[in-house]
Amino acid sequence: MAGAGGVALAQAAQSGGALGSLPCATLSPSALESDLKTLNEASIGPLNVNFFTHSPQPDSPNAQQQWQTSLSDAYKTWGIDPNLSVSGAARSPFNDALCTLIEATPPAVVSFHFGLPEPALVERVKAAGCQVWSSATTVAEARWLADNGADAIIAQGFEAGGHRGLFLDPLTGAEIETDEVGFIAHQVGTLSLVPQIVDAVSVPVIAAGGIADGRGMAAALALGASAVQIGTAFLLTAEATITTMHRDALLSGSAEKTALTNVFSGKPARSAVNEVMRTHGPMSTRVPAFPTAAAALAPLKAAAEAEAKADFSSLWSGQSANLAVKLIQENQTKHQTPSASDLVQWIANDARRVSASCQTF
Repeated sequence: MAGAGGVALAQAAQSGGALGSLPCATLSPSALESDLKTLNEASIGPLNVNFFTHSPQPDSPNAQQQWQTSLSDAYKTWGIDPNLSVSGAARSPFNDALCTLIEATPPAVVSFHFGLPEPALVERVKAAGCQVWSSATTVAEARWLADNGADAIIAQGFEAGGHRGLFLDPLTGAEIETDEVGFIAHQVGTLSLVPQIVDAVSVPVIAAGGIADGRGMAAALALGASAVQIGTAFLLTAEATITTMHRDALLSGSAEKTALTNVFSGKPARSAVNEVMRTHGPMSTRVPAFPTAAAALAPLKAAAEAEAKADFSSLWSGQSANLAVKLIQENQTKHQTPSASDLVQWIANDARRVSASCQTF
């Protein structure tokens, strides 16, 4: 949810009774320190903070040039110099400095994406009194996480929006060194993944991917999940920080209008389909390594968004945005954007209703 929410969204979710989450993948240490202080002083409820644990790749001028050459027609269309010098976007994984901030203001949960940080950092997080959670897209990844200190596994199904948490080769179990497009063909849907991970590990499992209303929540719990993690539905709340164009895509989209793509960052992630995905993807072998692919798109994104067009913007969305739209329409009493605290309650109430109806069979 990096870039899509922050302190306000976390607090609103906490107010509704959920575990509020703060996305930290794009936060500087000073910004993280400030946000943690604000959330800690409010003391509304337990907090999860989430970090990426990718292996940083050096910026490759050759790869950037190849990607820019692919985008040259778009550069010309939007009046941008095709030879504009760009450099890879910086996005730091969890490190010593960030861990020190966690130790100073420990949240209830520290969660990770793309595996786990080095063992010494995991131990420091645990010693600070935090639980360690991480995303698994396969059973093998779930087993690896449980064996390496994870207190809970987030089972991220194929339907989920945003970046895949993929970090092991689905066939060999080896650590992935490059983000090869072929790995995506082996990803598993939530309803199949959750019970298999539940059977494979002894720690709690949190279901994620394609869950946007009480039906999805009830189904995940019936399959053995201890909780659910919901992202896309909360992009439709007042506290989300997405653009109007992104919100419109969610409101008017459908499951068929999303796809996994690597063109925005270099790693596979699910987005609503737009012009750059249709032209260059959705999966491409020409993009630079994560996260440097974003650099060449940045001037195009800025130019298009200035004209209220999302042709080059990442529109992260899971496959069930329509279900969240329907739930909101059924529950809102006024035609206004709901709060995340309201949405938490609506989903929970819907799940209780579905569970109760199932018990009559």
